[in-house]
Amino acid sequence: MTAVIDLDGYFQRIGYTGERRATLDTLRAIQVRHPDAIAFENLNPLLKWPVRLDAPSLEQKLVRSGRGGYCFEQNLLLSHVLTGLGFKVTGLAARVLWNAPEGAITPRGHMLLRIDLDGKPFVADVGFGVLTLTAPLWLEPDIEQATPHEPFRLISAGQEFVMQAKLGETWKPLYRFDLQEQRLPDYEVTNWYLSNHPNSHFVNGLIAARAAPDRRYALRNNELAVHHLNGSTERRVLATASELRTALEGTFRLTLPEVPELDEALGRLIAPSA
Repeated sequence: MTAVIDLDGYFQRIGYTGERRATLDTLRAIQVRHPDAIAFENLNPLLKWPVRLDAPSLEQKLVRSGRGGYCFEQNLLLSHVLTGLGFKVTGLAARVLWNAPEGAITPRGHMLLRIDLDGKPFVADVGFGVLTLTAPLWLEPDIEQATPHEPFRLISAGQEFVMQAKLGETWKPLYRFDLQEQRLPDYEVTNWYLSNHPNSHFVNGLIAARAAPDRRYALRNNELAVHHLNGSTERRVLATASELRTALEGTFRLTLPEVPELDEALGRLIAPSA
């Protein structure tokens, strides 16, 4: 699953100038910068363009072209970077619980990483949209762990773990995962479904997210939310395709493709009453 990635280009993309050694400090520094610089976004499925998971395509799109991507793209790119630095990385898969009805059985539609470092296992994940981790978590259940944003914790669930984030005073489940190693073909099957199936939310609407140092930005179709670290939230409806484009380029720092189908797709997201 690992491949050679242009580390100089990646580090320039995320603004990292620190040491290139497989240490916890390096991992922390990369994981807080990555989701700030490389936004979560699903423009390719929205435009009916393929989502390619091979290393050259990931590098071209997320590093060189100024684009973002969703979990498979984000975490596969990170896995190549960390492996290149000497980290031991294992790909995992999770069943998303966020916004799912209680008790629902969801597919393994999310990718995350296990990092083994100095005899301890950690979890890294730069691809969970509005609640993307901005620090590695020690893979130890039932302890609250601070991040530059919300506190997180892992709860034991038999042979699995449930990832939770603390929003206000409430713990919210994000996803459920086990420690079975996943390979690139495992991700490619789910990736094809999520980027092509007519019922996929990645095909039917726009999603973008970025974790800035003091807030989180989230876009769902034409509704922009700004979640501040103090718990307050601002919401705004974007009334035109031009406003949507400005938000994607400015707030989410994306270099957008200059193609007519993008403006057509953005126009379809504007509410009829706008």
